[in-house]
Amino acid sequence: MIVVSQCLLGDNCKYNGGNNYSQKVVDFLKNKEYIAVCPEQLGGLPTPRTPCECCGKRIINKEGEDKTQAFIDGAERCLKLIEDKEIECAILQPRSPSCGKGKIYDGSFTGTLTVGNGVFAKMLLERGIIVKHEDELD
Repeated sequence: MIVVSQCLLGDNCKYNGGNNYSQKVVDFLKNKEYIAVCPEQLGGLPTPRTPCECCGKRIINKEGEDKTQAFIDGAERCLKLIEDKEIECAILQPRSPSCGKGKIYDGSFTGTLTVGNGVFAKMLLERGIIVKHEDELD
């Protein structure tokens, strides 16, 4: 079973109401079992929503509101959905405060990246689950 960010499959769950459809991800998942998740929606955040970025250990939206708990709640709900499944890997949206792996937006809302992992990606990695981005599918 593979965990995948819903936005990569074309679901309009991205902060701006759009998606991050990836034909490469869709092709990779052909004939594979997968479960699509959006930690931000599962955490109770609306779509569309004010963009959020990691600011140290907190996740703050562009209006200065702390949304950390919603991100934690959503990531934990995603973990609950997969807890009884044998997970091969997760394919997640890069740079996201939920799903980013290795580099995430730095909290300045300028498109600047910093070293780090999003909340859900971090929880998966802590459990020994491989996290990939679409450019790592080859």
